[in-house]
Order: sequence, then C-alpha cells, then structure tokens
Amino acid sequence: MIELKDIAEMIKDRYPDELRGTREFHGQLSVVLGKDRIKEVMQYLRDTPELYFNFLSDLCGVDYLSKKEPRFEVVYHLYSLRHRHMIRIKAEVPEEDASIDSVVDVWAGANWHERECFDLFGITFKGHPDLRRILMPEDWEGHPLRKDYPLKSDLGEKEWRGYTEIVEIAKKNLRYEVI
Repeated sequence: MIELKDIAEMIKDRYPDELRGTREFHGQLSVVLGKDRIKEVMQYLRDTPELYFNFLSDLCGVDYLSKKEPRFEVVYHLYSLRHRHMIRIKAEVPEEDASIDSVVDVWAGANWHERECFDLFGITFKGHPDLRRILMPEDWEGHPLRKDYPLKSDLGEKEWRGYTEIVEIAKKNLRYEVI
C-alpha cells in the first residue's frame, strides 16, 4: 500500500509549480495547490493506477478574510475505494479572480458541490454545465458564507420578500407557543 508521503511526493514531482505545501496530521494528508491546473491534477489523481482516487466525497469553500492570502480555498476530499486511502486537496483562489476550473468532468458528483460553493461563497467554476444557485433563491444578493456578508439586514422595504413573509408567519404563530 502506498504511503501518504509517497502520494505527496508524486504530486510534487508531477506538478512542482502548482504545489504550495503539504501537511500530514493524524494520518490525513493535505496538499495545498494553486488553482491554474486543478482539473489536470484531479484527473492525474483519479487516473494514476497507484493512486486511483475514484471518489470525490466532498468539495467545499473556505473564506480566510483578514487571516491569509489568497482569501479563498476550494477543498476537495478524495478517497480511493481500491486502495483505501484519502487525501485532502486545497486549491488557493484569490479574491480578485474568484474562479477555478470545474471538476464535474472528472467526478460527476462534483456538480451539486460546486453549485453550493458558488451559491454560498461566490466562487465561479469555469466549465460547469449548470452553474446557478442551488440553496438560495435566484434573486438573492450576495453569498452568505463569505466572512464579510452582513449578519443583520437593514434593507427595510427592500428586504427579500420571502424572508419578511416568514417573519410575519413566525410572529402570528407565537400565540400558539406553550410556556
């Protein structure tokens, strides 16, 4: 069975310009990469027989506002069913160009995850077959998981209609509360 350090070395040897760092912690390997060749790296991780990361278990976004640059990361959790090893790939995405290539062609299961990341963080996935909001209403403004997203709204009459309707229903239903 291939060791985690060997996987990191294989990535480093193949993509030295993309590698930003590696970290092994509690038996888990994290590899930090640039975003420019992410699809190519992911295809390599899936198609290389010694690695065979054939399952994308999760993809999510992270916002490091005021903590580090680049501001965003897209994090991919990969698993090899054949070899029973895992890896975490973190792709750095700068705020001024919050976009990265889609990996839906590599793992079809990335479709929903990329849409969620786009919806909640505003990171665009280039080449995605249907990149639109998936959790928030189509007319929602902003991206709620960004660190600079306002916690309270002061929009008054411009407040999202669906939200104001829910607040009114909640107020009416207070009369049914049991104390």
